[in-house]
Amino acid sequence: MNKEQLHRFVFESTGNESNICQIYAVRNGETVYDDCWHGFTTADAMNVNSVTKGIMGLLAGIALDQGCIKSLDQKVMDFFPDYRVKRGEKTIYDVTVRHLLTMTAPYKGKSEPWKKVCTSPDWTLAVLDYLGGRKGITGEFRYATLGIQILAGIIERATGEKCIDFANRNLFEPLELPERIPHGDSSKEDQFDFFMNKNPRKYEWYTDPQGAVTAGWGLCMSAKDMAVIGTLVLNNGRYKDRQIISEEYIKEMTAPHLKLGERFGYMNYGYLWYKPFDDREVYAAIGDSGNIIYVNKELNVSVGMTGTFKPRIFDRVEWIEQKVLPVTGG
Repeated sequence: MNKEQLHRFVFESTGNESNICQIYAVRNGETVYDDCWHGFTTADAMNVNSVTKGIMGLLAGIALDQGCIKSLDQKVMDFFPDYRVKRGEKTIYDVTVRHLLTMTAPYKGKSEPWKKVCTSPDWTLAVLDYLGGRKGITGEFRYATLGIQILAGIIERATGEKCIDFANRNLFEPLELPERIPHGDSSKEDQFDFFMNKNPRKYEWYTDPQGAVTAGWGLCMSAKDMAVIGTLVLNNGRYKDRQIISEEYIKEMTAPHLKLGERFGYMNYGYLWYKPFDDREVYAAIGDSGNIIYVNKELNVSVGMTGTFKPRIFDRVEWIEQKVLPVTGG
């Protein structure tokens, strides 16, 4: 399959590929594939869902490198001295930044309290009410999109600036990518539209009523943005002549800290990044609807892909390897 055939394959698809908006690939530092569908252009952005978590993993590393976060084993409660812990709650005092990054933080209840959090005036503080519980720290993997909201609060309190400003100054700007602007609205109707609207979006990031970014979803990026960010991981935190994130942190972030179960395709998990294969240097930040940053160190290639809302599409690693990599020259 060549580039023209791949374009036609996606264009004519009525299946899982029918929602793809953009694919952008960088190989050996050069753009080798750039294609769009559904009226999108290379410069358009899309809510990339949980790929946002992967960006939060990078921002945590930058805050750590700068000494704003002293250690990944620093306690979460260190950053919220004014938070009133509920009577009888003890586990919350033991939760660390590392627990958030590896999704091993414990939470109360069996499901995430979306309605409570997303209708509250301060989403970070609302999620803190959910952190902890009677079981203590078990090391069990618990995928919690809302839990990553706490990480945004930590970065803001550790750095003394809004997370979106920290991201623009320390990640997007050094990578020569457009700065993100706060989305602004956070009504129930607007949240629904943000997920379901299939039109291109601005370079924005969803925010709560306090102006804090949504850390588990809601960052809008283009496939090009994601491919460029992938090259940062590919090059161990370096972009052109600048070390944006330490090599040590990138290696830690992509190391296999946990082995996931069937729901997540038995992939390995690092710090909000996946390592899909035990024996290959392939890494990914993955979001619903097939949004993904795919990084292959063996082939020195990075791929970004965006897609509009489509349920039950999660992992496109295999699809990229079968369909996209061959048209990038490998």
